[in-house]
Amino acid sequence: MNCNAELNGRFCHVCGQENLEPKESVWELVSHFFYDITHFDGKFFSTVGYLVRKPGFLSKEYLRGRRASYLNPIRMYVFSSALFFIIFYSMFRVSDWDFDSLDNRKYADSSRIKLDSAKEASLRSATNKEDSVKILEGFKMMEKIPITKVLEMDSTDDPETLVNLSFSNEKYKTQKQYDSIQNSLPAHKKDGWLKRKVTYRSLEINKKYQNKTSQLFKDVIDRFLHTFPYLLFVSLPLYAIFLNLLYIRRKQFYYVDHGIFLVHLYIFTFLVLLVFFAFVRLKDVFDWGWIFYVQAALVVYGIVYTLKAMRHFYNQRWGRTIVKFILLNFLAFISLIILFSLFFILTVFRV
Repeated sequence: MNCNAELNGRFCHVCGQENLEPKESVWELVSHFFYDITHFDGKFFSTVGYLVRKPGFLSKEYLRGRRASYLNPIRMYVFSSALFFIIFYSMFRVSDWDFDSLDNRKYADSSRIKLDSAKEASLRSATNKEDSVKILEGFKMMEKIPITKVLEMDSTDDPETLVNLSFSNEKYKTQKQYDSIQNSLPAHKKDGWLKRKVTYRSLEINKKYQNKTSQLFKDVIDRFLHTFPYLLFVSLPLYAIFLNLLYIRRKQFYYVDHGIFLVHLYIFTFLVLLVFFAFVRLKDVFDWGWIFYVQAALVVYGIVYTLKAMRHFYNQRWGRTIVKFILLNFLAFISLIILFSLFFILTVFRV
């Protein structure tokens, strides 16, 4: 009824539609609903079982065309990554982190510097030894005042200079002031396009946050953490290129094959990290010492699993597999530093 092909069996050999009556009863509709749910769950848990117990097995089965018995790797990646980041963001909420000490430290450092400057000026004005002793005793009493009291006494800081993100040695308060100074300079001394954009953005951030350094850090880190799904999504095809280069002489593997292998590896990593985070929460609640050894075992298990997956999927000797494993991790580490830096810079400019 879907493609007008001649039907032979329960499912159409052309479009795959099941042979059903056009008009279903309520019971048939409900039964189909529960069948689809349980069928998905069954596939999911059986696929996870193979994924955990047999490194590289699912990827090899996918390449052989045996796919009906297992959950599609892309669907599984979407589901597992969504579950992982929901739990990750619920456990690591930036709003619960204490950044207020950054503001207090900035004020406190400013207050201490002013006290030191005042002490030096007073000592220079002393006419004899007795005056110097009295001045030192007075400032020692001042240094014993709690930081909170110092912060209350110190109210002379310029709020527009407390957060300075400019990459220039000059401190501009407004974009108009910056443009005025730039226009007065000769052409060869003016800032380039990139530096001008950076300065504009830093001035906007300074104006937005002023003396709220803690709020700035909170917003930047929160936005940066929420770029992790995109970062992983970008890293996957990049790592597939690395694997393609490492196994370039293995002509039976195409670029997409490396991608499927990495998708399964990412799914496994999500699952292991979920277990790892569960033990982190247990340690926070109960403070059991043995949990550290379980977490260390999970890390070692992840390393061994990746080695065995590469060995089974690419079917090479252990020596070559270990060398390529080391090279892959080195390339991944370098690329992660670059990706983290790029995403962090983008986050700062989007805050």
